[in-house]
Amino acid sequence: MGRFVYENGQKVEIEDRALRHLQMVMTSKLRRGEPFAFSWKDDHSIGGGRTTVWVHTGSNLVFRYHGSRQAELNRAWVDALAQTANSPGGLYLVPEPAASTTASAPRA
Repeated sequence: MGRFVYENGQKVEIEDRALRHLQMVMTSKLRRGEPFAFSWKDDHSIGGGRTTVWVHTGSNLVFRYHGSRQAELNRAWVDALAQTANSPGGLYLVPEPAASTTASAPRA
C-alpha cells in the first residue's frame, strides 16, 4: 500500500497501482494550472467518513509508494479518473476499467 499525503498532514493509504494513476491525473491538472477537489473514504480504524482536500498549484503533495517498480498505466483508468477530476464533485478513486490500451504517459 502506498500513501498520499496532503500538505497539512491529511493522508490516505492507496494501493500502489491506483496511486500511480491518481498521480498522473493530479500532476497533469496541476501542470495546466487547474485546481480541483480530491476526496477519499476514510478507513474505519480512524472513524470512517470521507475527507476532501482542495488541490492547487501551491499544494504540497507526497506520493509515497510501498514498492519500487512503477505500475503500467491503463489509459482507460487515467481517462476515467480525469473525467471525475473535471467534474464539479472533483477527483475520487473509481474502479479500474478494462484496459483499452496500456501507455507510459497519460493524456489527462
